[in-house]
Amino acid sequence: MRVLVCGSHGFIGRRIVKTLRDQGHHVLCGAREGADVAMDFVGDDDIDLWAHRLAGVDAVINAVGILRDRLTAPMRAIHTAAPVALFEACARRGVTRVIQVSALGLDQSATLYATTKRAADEHLTDLTRRGKLDGVALRPSVVFGQGGQSTSLFLAMARWPAIALPREAFSARIQPVHVDDLSSAVASLLGAHFNFKGVLNCVGPQSLTIAALVASLRAQANRSPAWQLPMPGWITRFSAWLGDAIPVTPWGSETLALMRQATVADGRTFRAILGHPACPPSEFLGYAKCLP
Repeated sequence: MRVLVCGSHGFIGRRIVKTLRDQGHHVLCGAREGADVAMDFVGDDDIDLWAHRLAGVDAVINAVGILRDRLTAPMRAIHTAAPVALFEACARRGVTRVIQVSALGLDQSATLYATTKRAADEHLTDLTRRGKLDGVALRPSVVFGQGGQSTSLFLAMARWPAIALPREAFSARIQPVHVDDLSSAVASLLGAHFNFKGVLNCVGPQSLTIAALVASLRAQANRSPAWQLPMPGWITRFSAWLGDAIPVTPWGSETLALMRQATVADGRTFRAILGHPACPPSEFLGYAKCLP
């Protein structure tokens, strides 16, 4: 199958490209630079342009996403306008299989990240309901894997013998999924489960807090338990503001708002599509497929 992967140079996109190529698919990489198909989601809201790019394509995967809204990279353009144009072009060209990498917890969040992602998901769902596409909106919880910004942050925190974390890190529960399980599910949706349509919650087998995940990663690295202390609310808010002002990590006000809600779901359908149990967070560092 000839598959266009938008966002092929990103953390999730790279894994999807590798998995699909390993399974014999002809993958066209889509990115701003150094790709088979040049694209820029900041301004790519022209349906005709997308339709031209889709010549000879059998399926499309959109793995483009950002955590920060910037004047030069607005979320509304990247998460909504460009994907909507892409989906409409797919419907026009008869490229019915479309997979959108979204996120879990969008329906309960009023953040810009959630509302812009949700708008694209809803457009894809509507086109699928009307029989114009066979769309799937993947909604993973926290995605763990080599090269991920959040993963790097969690691993850095796991090295510290004492750490202060936002109070939300001790209360809100997540259901992290390994990036290789996510990419394997994408491959399955282009193969054995090609007929699946709709929303797919992509979660691992265990829910836990971020503090517990950091503690687990530390234990997997054979380090003694660390001191974990909750930060006062004002320090958390100040650190988020600082993260917005100096954007060198994923941390910021948008991330803090997203952290306040649980991202857990029933994982039975994901497991069925995956074809095997998803990797639990207690085995993330030893997961064989994590190796480059």
